[in-house]
Amino acid sequence: MPKPKALLFVAALFITISNVVSQEAIVRGFVYSAKTGEPVIYTNVYMEGTTYGATTDNNGFFTITDIPPGDYTLTVTFMGYDTLHKPISLKEGQVKTKKLYLTPGSVNIEGVNVSAKKTEARTETQTSMVKLTPLDIKRIPSVGGQPDIAQYMQVLPGVIFTGDQGGQLYIRGGSPIQNKVLLDGMTIYNPFHSIGLFSVFDTDIIRNVEVHTGGFGAEYGGRISSVMDITTRDGNKTRHTGNLSANTFGAKLNVEGPIKKLTDEGEGSSSFILSAKHSYLNETANTLYSYANEDGLPFSFTDLYGKVSLNTKNGSKINFFGFNYQDRVNNYRALSDFQWDALGAGSNFVIIPGASPILIEGYFAYSDYEARMDNISTEPRTSSINGFDLGLDVSYIQGDNKLQYGIRINGFTTDFYFTNAVGRKIQQKQNTTDLSGFAKGKFLLDNWILEPGLRLQYYGSHSALSAEPRIALKYNANEQLRFKMAGGLYSQNLISAKSSKDVVNLFYGILSGPENLPDTFRGERINHSLQKSEHLVVGVEYDFSDKLSTNIEGYFKNFSQLTNINRNKLYDENTNPDQPDRLVKDFIIEKGQAYGADITLEYKTGKANIYTVYTLGYVTRKDAFDTYSPHYDRRHNLNIVANYTFGKHDDWKANARWNLGSPFPFTQTQGAYGQINFEDGIDTDYTTVNEQFELLYAEYNEARLSYYHRLDLGLKKIFYLGPNSKLNINIGVTNAYNRENVFFVDRVTNERIDQLPIMPSFGFDLSF
Repeated sequence: MPKPKALLFVAALFITISNVVSQEAIVRGFVYSAKTGEPVIYTNVYMEGTTYGATTDNNGFFTITDIPPGDYTLTVTFMGYDTLHKPISLKEGQVKTKKLYLTPGSVNIEGVNVSAKKTEARTETQTSMVKLTPLDIKRIPSVGGQPDIAQYMQVLPGVIFTGDQGGQLYIRGGSPIQNKVLLDGMTIYNPFHSIGLFSVFDTDIIRNVEVHTGGFGAEYGGRISSVMDITTRDGNKTRHTGNLSANTFGAKLNVEGPIKKLTDEGEGSSSFILSAKHSYLNETANTLYSYANEDGLPFSFTDLYGKVSLNTKNGSKINFFGFNYQDRVNNYRALSDFQWDALGAGSNFVIIPGASPILIEGYFAYSDYEARMDNISTEPRTSSINGFDLGLDVSYIQGDNKLQYGIRINGFTTDFYFTNAVGRKIQQKQNTTDLSGFAKGKFLLDNWILEPGLRLQYYGSHSALSAEPRIALKYNANEQLRFKMAGGLYSQNLISAKSSKDVVNLFYGILSGPENLPDTFRGERINHSLQKSEHLVVGVEYDFSDKLSTNIEGYFKNFSQLTNINRNKLYDENTNPDQPDRLVKDFIIEKGQAYGADITLEYKTGKANIYTVYTLGYVTRKDAFDTYSPHYDRRHNLNIVANYTFGKHDDWKANARWNLGSPFPFTQTQGAYGQINFEDGIDTDYTTVNEQFELLYAEYNEARLSYYHRLDLGLKKIFYLGPNSKLNINIGVTNAYNRENVFFVDRVTNERIDQLPIMPSFGFDLSF
């Protein structure tokens, strides 16, 4: 791994080289859609007839450096748009900024899209990383006809989904609290609703999503398993428009438009976008899906999001955004009521300085998350976290090389109250601030791509500094074959109040990492209070043709220290100092490993797409005494997604998804008995006292449930009502052949609870 001095040397060398070649010209700028003013991302911009070119980023920004002075034709190509040709003259040492506008074309040229993907594959490491756009998300069957990132996440390599009701996503062995979710730089603490099929994010406001399932770069920190980075789009800058949709699960409304209209390339503009979606499944289920659950489907949610974008003359911009998310579960299985509320607001910006190939990005945001569960058998459980996120990044681009560095500051307060099954309270309230800085380089050396990085993360509540080197590289063996790897060290402070031993628990509390931990773990001394992991990922990409490609990755995550809530606490530590740690500590130390392989095969044409993903995974955990498999340890997981576009005007779209998953582990019940606590000591009359019903368990998670498989189907018809209006009518069915997939079994009543049964749906989506 690179050392700090080595990184400083590379940075100095990088700047020195850039000064030497400063007599060359630079062209930079943004690519926008002329119809909406929205940035066009991941498209090729190049000097026609030369090797000088670049690909636009998440902001539509590009930089082409080291261009000899002369006359050129600046060309932009992207699927669905007319190719843009723009003459340009460059002088020695000149830095020219351009804003380029693409016009939607009448003919989609698939070769352009293939070329862009091939260019990106040869210039980006892309290890354990998947990029998504709303178009990708809409290609799979959507529950209720409403495409959602929560449903698409379930088909990604290495992602395991544990249930339709209260289920969570586990990414390559990491628990949900170990997965960082960012929305325009802001941390989202609970991105998925309790029904498990929907996220808080409206697909129609998403610009792009990057999912890093492991080995992620130095720009990300504070989590030890994965990152999901979501960027929202700006509102339409040319006209007011909207979208209204409704189906058997819920409804949503989006409106957007210019505040200051985009008039020509030389002027600034501003726009807004508002989104609202609401689920009424708890009401419709009693009529449409009464067979699904004897208690109905008691899930409902409301999501609100708004954003204002201000764009300057040269392409710099600032956004202001806010959200309010609510989730409600009423009388779930006659056991509990659960609710959580999240709200936040913030701003992010992009600055293009003067005559320099530099891009400056930053954000500031505040958010608040509160959760509560009321249970008839225990006291209420509550959890809250609120605080701010601040970040500033500087990117320096020179040719195909890039240097990026930045800082992060996160301050938050956690407040947690929990009572376990035997009435012992676990309570914590804490304020903390985390500081971090990072530097990351990207260098193209012949057929090699090298991305070294270093992150320094300081945790204020622990007074602990974590140095975390990261590296990624790729070797382009030829036009079709590429080898890659990534790895690094990772740490985090936050822990979850949901034990990894829980199968079903809607309550998902969040705590700051505690200091009061056991002093040793299996005879080894504990030197710090942080959770830490080490990642190694190796892979190979191969293009059989322009239409067929595969990606194979093997991964290993070593969770060298984990913190888990102690569900076995029986005594108060202050009044029972002689009891062992496992019976008095609020929290315990664990270790773990996750390893396996993902195989992706993708066939893509203009009409048909087939996407196949197979995951082989192993997850183990060790506590002070036992080694066990957590409940999400699924050995085999297979997803096949197919979609087909047909009709005279490509106005019919059909899609299907089939998922096969091997059994999850569970703990068997060996028997039951009546327990007498002898509360009055020797004076207790065991012949008259009421016994407490207790279960006798087998070895933890030694058994396995049955296989899971489910087929989802969808069909959509598009009606074009005018130049800017269209109506989508969709029908679909979830669990098409009504497979009875077990969710869990009530140990007391022996009642089996299944996942969702066959659920047909229909709806419409009107764009105007």
